[in-house]
Amino acid sequence: MSQQALRRWMPLGVLVGLCLCIGAIEPRFLSLDNLVRVAGSAAMPLVVALGATFIIIMGSIDLSIEGTMAFSGAVIVSFLAGPAGLGLNLGAFAAIIGVVAAGLFGALIGWLHVRLQIPSFMASLGMGFVGIGIATLLLGGERVPVDNPVIRGLVLSRLGGVQIGVFVALAMLGLAWFIQSHTLLGRHILALGGGEDLARASGVNTRRTRIVAFGLAGLFFGVGATLACARLGAASALIGSGQLFAAISAVVVGGTALTGGQGGVINTLVGVLIVMVISNGMIIVGLPSYVQQGVLGLAVIVAVLLNMSGRTQSLVK
Repeated sequence: MSQQALRRWMPLGVLVGLCLCIGAIEPRFLSLDNLVRVAGSAAMPLVVALGATFIIIMGSIDLSIEGTMAFSGAVIVSFLAGPAGLGLNLGAFAAIIGVVAAGLFGALIGWLHVRLQIPSFMASLGMGFVGIGIATLLLGGERVPVDNPVIRGLVLSRLGGVQIGVFVALAMLGLAWFIQSHTLLGRHILALGGGEDLARASGVNTRRTRIVAFGLAGLFFGVGATLACARLGAASALIGSGQLFAAISAVVVGGTALTGGQGGVINTLVGVLIVMVISNGMIIVGLPSYVQQGVLGLAVIVAVLLNMSGRTQSLVK
């Protein structure tokens, strides 16, 4: 097997190995109830990580995840009845408005990055703080309940014993795969990761592709925010707390290179499952949370080293 093929299949091998090892130590890990629990826990992180994948595979980085999610959650609550509402009660349509708002917010980040030629990590980091600030203003600094039955049903309702949110995440995975593999946008995003000058010479509108890619990522972050609101039963400026590290970790551990042009959404699915298995397995085994974080941190470092082998491109564009 070639080194490239080995690198491609290594994350899946790691996932299988982890499941077998943890299952041997604690048989409860491989029980159907626990696997369903892992799937439910992975739904929201998967959707968020899918959005981050489009940016990373382009060779850029998006640090606005937590701010975009906070902004989207605040918009959702604003169109529901409640103390933070605008006098409107649009029911489940509020979630659609929140997702669209997150997409526009992402497109704005892309526009600032392209138009003002600000590095993507700086533009997204700054706008992430803006998103948290707007959310704090809209919510009055409070944790506002989300009691819409349709939104809450994404977590509370089940189909075949599995949360509806899991099927939403799988649908978003299918959409992300289709965009990446069967659309011009997906090919252009991958081309940018391979080299912007080469992509431009091939006729790719690099500026427009970057803006649309950030907007697309924002849409996925908005869906993630909706699932987070459903899980927590509330929206707050901290609704996306911890999701930035989790999303980027999953993308990198899954085999998508930070240099861009290598990897994809299926890699991200494997990466999210690896992160979830590590977290769930260590909880079942009884290891403290700081050990979980340490193991995950080491996994990210190893994954970056493996993906960077022989590559000298700039990490962030």
